[in-house]
Amino acid sequence: MTVRSLRSVYQLKVTLKGIRPAVWRRLQVASTDNLEDIHIALQIVMGWSNSHLHEFKKGRVRYGMPEEDFPSDILDEVEYRLDQVLKIEKDKLIYDYDFGDGWEHEVMLEKVLPFDPSVVLPVCLKGSRACPPEDVGGIPGYEMFLEAVTDPSHPDHEAMLEWIGGDFDPEHFDLADVNDLLREYCD
Repeated sequence: MTVRSLRSVYQLKVTLKGIRPAVWRRLQVASTDNLEDIHIALQIVMGWSNSHLHEFKKGRVRYGMPEEDFPSDILDEVEYRLDQVLKIEKDKLIYDYDFGDGWEHEVMLEKVLPFDPSVVLPVCLKGSRACPPEDVGGIPGYEMFLEAVTDPSHPDHEAMLEWIGGDFDPEHFDLADVNDLLREYCD
């Protein structure tokens, strides 16, 4: 008889859809984390500020923060663990953030690993490129923003740099900073 562990380490790859070259992160989380915990981890690793609504989608099932004043078919993300939604390697779900800008993330379960109590979770292993700024206007707005900030002769160059508060490097990703934030906010 084999005994299956009650929890595992889930290695996830999160990719922001529609952006080329890709903005992505690889992280490890406890399989028993609820979807609200995963939302917080995704906000941190991607670089969002948690200032907009979000939801998870797996097929036609939606998970998020139900609103009493606005009844819907959304299931409460606090009541569902990640291992209830993603069950096998290569399983995927969608994480939507900021319904106005429409940032859609593919969250894929890359690996199921044995749980190790000595490892601090969540942890980001790797990533590529900076997350777009909040309220930039979705993919089309981000493309226009990048044109303006990377071209000093662009008519909106100075205005966009002022709006963003200085320089913006679309290639920048700081793994150490992300992991410091995960340790601070996900204990």
